[in-house]
Amino acid sequence: MKVLYDHQIFTSQIYGGISRYFFELIKYFKNDDEVKYELSLKYSNNYYLKKLNNLSYKAFLENYSFRGKYRLLNILNKKVSKEYISKGNYDIFHPTYYDPYFLDYIGRKPFVLTIYDMTHEIYSDIFPLKDKTSKRRKLLAQKATKIIAISKNTKKDIVRFFSIDENKIEVIYLANSINPSKSTVDINIDLPKKYILFVGSRDGYKNYDLFIEAIAPLLVENNELKVVCVGGGNFKEIEKEKFKKLNIINKIFQYSVSDNVLAYVYQKAIAFVFPSLYEGFGIPILESFASGCPVICSKTSSLPEVAGDAVVYFDPTDKLSMLDSIEKVIYNDELKKQLIDKGIEREKEFAWKKTADKTKKIYEEIL
Repeated sequence: MKVLYDHQIFTSQIYGGISRYFFELIKYFKNDDEVKYELSLKYSNNYYLKKLNNLSYKAFLENYSFRGKYRLLNILNKKVSKEYISKGNYDIFHPTYYDPYFLDYIGRKPFVLTIYDMTHEIYSDIFPLKDKTSKRRKLLAQKATKIIAISKNTKKDIVRFFSIDENKIEVIYLANSINPSKSTVDINIDLPKKYILFVGSRDGYKNYDLFIEAIAPLLVENNELKVVCVGGGNFKEIEKEKFKKLNIINKIFQYSVSDNVLAYVYQKAIAFVFPSLYEGFGIPILESFASGCPVICSKTSSLPEVAGDAVVYFDPTDKLSMLDSIEKVIYNDELKKQLIDKGIEREKEFAWKKTADKTKKIYEEIL
């Protein structure tokens, strides 16, 4: 059985959950004699692909940043993908994102579509009118041989918004990739002594603004306590102005780090807070579990499905609920220990081997 993965996510992402997901599948199938695979791209700057030594591709102007760089890279890789797809030297096609360009070249070959979330449908007002993601996703969902949803909640949303037969959709969970045992090797980062951790983008449905408003009184009251943000890019001027207004400008720090350093940052945090209004899965919860960091998170969408009873929940629309939950955890050492122990056990239920084995089963069923 031969599977063809295309260029899309490895063109657009240097880091990111989706490219990590496909990297983990490819890494697993590399050692599976029953699954052969190809990746149709010529250039990529993706961080995870660099860990695979059996792929033939080149870096693309890594040290240069200019307008139109992604567009040029996409044009070059899409041309390569079209050639691969047209040749038909594969049994199953698995696109890595939602561009339907391949429909004109795939012929009768079956294809599997992974849907990660339905953010564009639920929060359509926060995306530009010209954004085609939802329209493309719906088209591919209708035409796919089989759909993989990364949580039961995502499956429910697919059925609700796209009126897709639920029998066409299989739920396959994701897993954690960071390795805390490596996090003490060559770590060179100056962190606050006592901090609460936030990981990821700070835009829109990630609910970062409300989180900061909720925690601000605590930061002002507790001189030692800080907030560390990982990822999401440097703070924008509008964010800095808000920090000044809340009198917490010297209490919040931002870092961009590798996976090994991320594990270390989780380990040193007194708690990880995940205030999202919506998530298709929520890998940072598993990362925190694996790193022995207590989790405080929204009781919404897929998060209870992933976190189970190993976290303290709050209402993500209620600042008081958020603040109460954070104070409940950070000032209770016994509760923190209970959450750490439960989280370590909960994380064991998710594994990339399970993800790959269930994905392989879907491939076999549609042939």
